Amino acid sequence: MFKKTALLLLMAGFVHGDDVQNGINAFKKKEYKTAAQLFQKACNAGKFPGCYILGGMYEEGTVIKQDIRTAAKLYQKACNGGIAGGCYNLGLLHYNGNGVKHDSVKAIEFFTKACEGGDAMGCNNIGVIYANGFRDTQSYAHALKYFAKACDLKYEEGCKNYAKLKQR
Repeated sequence: MFKKTALLLLMAGFVHGDDVQNGINAFKKKEYKTAAQLFQKACNAGKFPGCYILGGMYEEGTVIKQDIRTAAKLYQKACNGGIAGGCYNLGLLHYNGNGVKHDSVKAIEFFTKACEGGDAMGCNNIGVIYANGFRDTQSYAHALKYFAKACDLKYEEGCKNYAKLKQR
């Protein structure tokens, strides 16, 4: 399974609202306290990319004090707001039992939301879970479906997993 860094992805593409953009600018200038405040303000105002980025800051713990539980709450808010990366990261936390209870069912739920939102790694991770056996049952048909979707979304690892499983 792969972990993506929320900050880098958002800085590369998403820009929603002045507080988010100003937060990104502050982060780039290494003004981390200001960035966190701006992302929190954006999140509180329903600008969900702000929740997602702030969640990444709390999860990584490199520029503000690490707090995985706070990260999970922020990812949940981002996910509920339609940010696929928030769903993906929340799925990882549940799958790994990091800051939240390990729960494969919830992990699949969040990876599915991520996948439906166009997050290829979410699709791939569902495939991995099904290929390895979910609830003591392997489902290669389900795995192939999700690996194919990851591949359709141009995720190379999904394509490789699809090809490997197809050869079995």
